[in-house]
Parts: sequence; C-alpha cells; structure tokens
Amino acid sequence: MKTHHEIIVIGAGFSGIGVAIKLRERGFDDFIVVDEATGPGGTWHWNTYPGIAVDIPSFSYQYSFEKRPTWSRTYAKGAELKSYAEYCVDKYELRPHIRFGVSIVAADYDDDRTLWRLTTESGDVLTARFVINAAGVLTRPKLPDIDGIDTFAGVKMHTSRWNHSIDLRGKKVGIIGTGASAVQVIPEIAPQVAHLTVFQRTPIWCMPKLDVPIATPAKVLLKRLPGGQQLARLASQAFVEVTFPIAAHYNGIVPAGKAGERIGRAFLRKQVRDPALRDKLTPRYGLGCKRPSFHNSYLATFNRPDVTLETGSITHVDAGAVHTVNGTHDLDVLILATGFKVADPGNMPTYQLHGRGGLELEQWWDANRLQAYEGVSVPEFPNHFSIFGPYGYNGSSYFALIEAQAHHIMRLLEEARSSHTNLVEVTRSANERFFAEMLARRKYQIFWQDSCASANSYYFDRHGDVPLRPTTTVESIWRSRHFDLKDYRFERV
Repeated sequence: MKTHHEIIVIGAGFSGIGVAIKLRERGFDDFIVVDEATGPGGTWHWNTYPGIAVDIPSFSYQYSFEKRPTWSRTYAKGAELKSYAEYCVDKYELRPHIRFGVSIVAADYDDDRTLWRLTTESGDVLTARFVINAAGVLTRPKLPDIDGIDTFAGVKMHTSRWNHSIDLRGKKVGIIGTGASAVQVIPEIAPQVAHLTVFQRTPIWCMPKLDVPIATPAKVLLKRLPGGQQLARLASQAFVEVTFPIAAHYNGIVPAGKAGERIGRAFLRKQVRDPALRDKLTPRYGLGCKRPSFHNSYLATFNRPDVTLETGSITHVDAGAVHTVNGTHDLDVLILATGFKVADPGNMPTYQLHGRGGLELEQWWDANRLQAYEGVSVPEFPNHFSIFGPYGYNGSSYFALIEAQAHHIMRLLEEARSSHTNLVEVTRSANERFFAEMLARRKYQIFWQDSCASANSYYFDRHGDVPLRPTTTVESIWRSRHFDLKDYRFERV
C-alpha cells in the first residue's frame, strides 16, 4: 500500500463518501479514505440493531446530487441506508481509493515538511499533505459508568454492536436507556422476550411518525415527473428545519416548541392508558432540549404486561441482576442503549491530534473550549479539516452538513492548488470572531432556557457549552460558499 498521499480522508461513512466524491469531481486524485470497519456506511455499518431506521425523512437523508426515488419507506430502514452507501461507493468509483480495516490512532504534524504523519493501530505510518476528518460521531459506543456492570455474567451488548447470534426468545431482558436507539429497539424485541425491563433516567419526547411504505406508482411518479424529486426533498427539508433547527436555535424568537409539546402530550395520552405510567413517560423539559424521537409504537409498548418501566436510579449491577433504589431485576440479557461518544474526549476526533510544536487538540480545547472556524478548522492545526467539528452541525440532516463542509474544504484545497501553496491555516482572529458570533447567538437557543435544566442532554459538552451551530441550514450552506478566503493563511513552505 502506498504510504504517502496528497490527501487522506479518515472515515468511510457518508461524510467520507461525500468528500471523496467531491475530491474526484474537483480533480484531486491522489487521495485515500481509511476506515477501521470492513465496509462503508459508518453509522449504518456499525448499527444493525432490530428496528434501526433513520429518524429524518428519506428524501432529506441523501445527497442532493444523488437523489433516490426508490426509497421503500418515508423513513428508510438501516439496511437500506447501508445499501445506499455501497451504491454511492460503486457509482462514483471510490473503492480503489478506500482502505478498510485501517484504524488511525494518532496524527502528528511535521512542521519542517508541512505534512501529517498518521499512525495506524497496527503501527504503520501514512503521510499526507492534507487530512480531512470525516469520522462520524455515532459510531463509538458510550458505556455507562455503573458500579459492577463488568461483572454481569449474562449476555451484555451495546445497541451499536448488536450480537445477532443471540436468541432473545424466552429471555428476561433489560435495556438501559430511552434515547433514539432504545425507542427503535424496544418495540421490536418486546414481543419476543419473556419479560422486558426498561431502565429510564430521563423520558424522551416521542412524536408520531409519518412512516409509511412508498408505493410503486409513487416511486414511478417521483422518477418521471419533472422536478418531482426536488419537490419531495424541499418538502422534507422544510419539515426537518421546523422540527429542530428553527425550534431549537430560534426558540426565543419563534417558540415553535410549545406547539410540538402539545402534539407530544396528546400522542402520549392516546398511546398510554395508565395515568401513573403516562406520568413516568412525560418529559419535564422543553421539546428540543435534547433530540426528540419519532416512533408510532414505542409508547404503546409500555401497555404490555410483560414490559416494566423502571425509573428508580440504578445502584449497581451484579452477575445476574440490575439493582435499583426500588428493587432487584433478575436478567438473562442486558442491552446498553446508552448512546455514543459525541463531544467526549477521544471521539472528536477519534484519534490523538498534535498540531504545531506537538500541541494536542484536546489540551487546546480544554484551555479554550470546544471551537472550530465554521466547524472546519482550528488554529495551530494547519492542513487539517473536519466535517463534524464544533459549531458545524445545526441539527438538520447530516447530508446538509456533509455537503456544506465539503464545499468549504474544496474551496481551500482549490485555492492552495491554484496559488501553489502547501500550508493552509485558519487565522486566530477569524476563529475568535466566529466563536464569539456563535456564543452571541445562543441567547435565542432553547438549551439556555430554564426548561432544559433537567434534560440530561448530550448536547452539552464538558465546558457547559452546546457546540451546535445556531443557524438555519440555508445560512450554513451559504456561508460555506461565501466565507472570506482571507480568513485563512495560504503559504508555500
């Protein structure tokens, strides 16, 4: 395997695939994409648990330049997203550029040679002029810090590493967590198991989901009607924009969340018969403080006599049971639906990153708080760009983020190529200006309202910030195409 390339992309999920497509489109051929997995898809490669599906309409959860009129449902299942990833890799002839089974553990900048040295888990070293971090944030499982959990003697698995060889039929199963993954898993496994115990810390806002099969005539119409796919995408994007970016980031101006809360409560009353159980499932925080979920049978599952909702705090776990302040739950299988490392140390990025003079990014962020210019670049880390950096993602479809950030990065690479420079670094003043702007806007966000105090939201990082981009998707896209290139230094070293 060739060990030096002009560009190395880390991650072969949809971020890496999207960047690779744009690199080829812009005439950059000396690049590789590396991924520790055995195939493309990122989140959709690792997550295969029962019931997995996208929680954003299929017409938004796709590249704008590679729209698919043949989605089977309005919300595609996980296997279909994995298939879409494989399709894009093959259509755009990316396989010769991808190296699977390669895990990057460290990236060190060589000031003298103006390049990056990437160390793999096997000890090999790859070098590149430019590095693009396209590693997603929904692939590294976050394990709960519960006393004795490692002593559990039964079957234990995280939802993102589902063991399909395990037969749950007739088993006493417990699941810790009621986030997005749990909302999808619980209705699927409840009819199979002897008894299911759900350990809930914080209830989730669960909204009705317009999840229906897309009939063949509709698919044909979408494909043949001029502008049909664009119209479907536009309607889908408008729905996504209203339900999160606008509701969350402009709560102080457009309190759309209140209307959503009324819908959520009405849906809960319709789905759950027992008033006491309904009360346990009622969120005490505002809609949008943490990402809501959409599912048509999650709430109703708790009506089953063989499903127990445990809201008492877990005290410890032993070989055969989970113990709470309310009592003991004997289990054969323990499922951890405890989410992913998002802004946690060691996940953004997923490797140790050392810039100028050996400066470590985690240390820089500890001293300066999580920040990155337009979510892409950090001072003192030249020639290193991220798709999912702090203040890059606004809560819309990941594909909107991917395309906007890829466009930002392509502008930088093309400028470096045309100016014959080999060092690209965001200026400290530009980064400080952008960070100040993001902080100034957060007064309108729902996260800073009193209603979010009890949300236990993973949106908050270790500094108490919410490094989500407080903008509409349209603004994010516009800025990726119009940011001033003078905010970067381009030099020949």
